[in-house]
Amino acid sequence: MGIFNKFSFIFLVIFLALSANAEVQRHRFVIQATKVKRLCKTHNIITVNGMFPGPTLEIKNGDTLEVQVVNKARYTTLIYRHGVRQMRTGWAYGPDFVTRCPIRPGGSYTYRFTVQGQEGTLWWHAHSSWLRATVYGALESFSVTNTNDYDDQSEMEATRTGAAPNVSDAYTINAQSGDLYKCSSKETTIVPIDSGEMNLLRVINAALNQPLFFKVANHKLTVVGADASYTKPFTTSVLMLGPDQTTDVLIQGDQPPSRHYMAARAYQRAQNAPFDNTTTTAILEYKFASCAAKKCNGPTPIMPSLPAYNDTNTVTAFSQSFRSREKAEVPTDIDESLFFTIGLGLNNCPPNL
Repeated sequence: MGIFNKFSFIFLVIFLALSANAEVQRHRFVIQATKVKRLCKTHNIITVNGMFPGPTLEIKNGDTLEVQVVNKARYTTLIYRHGVRQMRTGWAYGPDFVTRCPIRPGGSYTYRFTVQGQEGTLWWHAHSSWLRATVYGALESFSVTNTNDYDDQSEMEATRTGAAPNVSDAYTINAQSGDLYKCSSKETTIVPIDSGEMNLLRVINAALNQPLFFKVANHKLTVVGADASYTKPFTTSVLMLGPDQTTDVLIQGDQPPSRHYMAARAYQRAQNAPFDNTTTTAILEYKFASCAAKKCNGPTPIMPSLPAYNDTNTVTAFSQSFRSREKAEVPTDIDESLFFTIGLGLNNCPPNL
């Protein structure tokens, strides 16, 4: 799946040096209906370029992106770059009816913006109704693991009732539900790792509105970044990501060659609120433990012990572990006045959007 890339501080130094050579990157996103088979049924979902998840945009700090979005779906939509600081390009931000009118079916729009002063994991997704359940992808320098929920009726029901989306059919890791769901084990995402090697894993919670725990059996995770910002490293056995959050972690192949589940499931503390309490899995597979595709007789993967769905103590401990990589000097003397401007969009969008 190309989820991991080797990570070293030498590579980081090279990356930072290259970031001075900013480029203009051009991409074309075609939003369209695509048939996918999941959970024993064929679903008609909305995708970008027929891909689920959508294309990964690999950039350098300082690069400018030009993204032409062509809407061939039956819904109006916009594309939102989550976490990108829009410096003097607020119209490229993304929420429909906030920064601009949505793109009508059959229409197109070209976004142009620069990613400046941010390094790490970002992502993009649709920002109209619940289309981001399937219209999303990574915006970063490396490949990425996505965790998301999937429900082919979400858009229809939410539009009809104005309510929250349905409880999802399943969670997925890189668009695959994993061994614990029906008709899914043959397509379970396999993440290869070599004994002794250190890898960088980028985790995005692309779920609609569900916080998620994430854990890898018998492995520690060293958090080194979150939401495109470096953090003071700390080691943990479990991650908790809210919707839209990203976390960069180092994982080392320090176990005997075998197969280990990477698992995610919901954190839910609201009482009497329905939610999907199933578990999605991928497999961290040591390369010496590989087996022939579709005829695998390898060992059963080891399952991690995930926190209870309402384990707020674990969530609090994880959240309070984040620290700035360097001490932030906050000025105490105010010697400058700031002038803020607020713009109002007074032009009405076309009817029937």
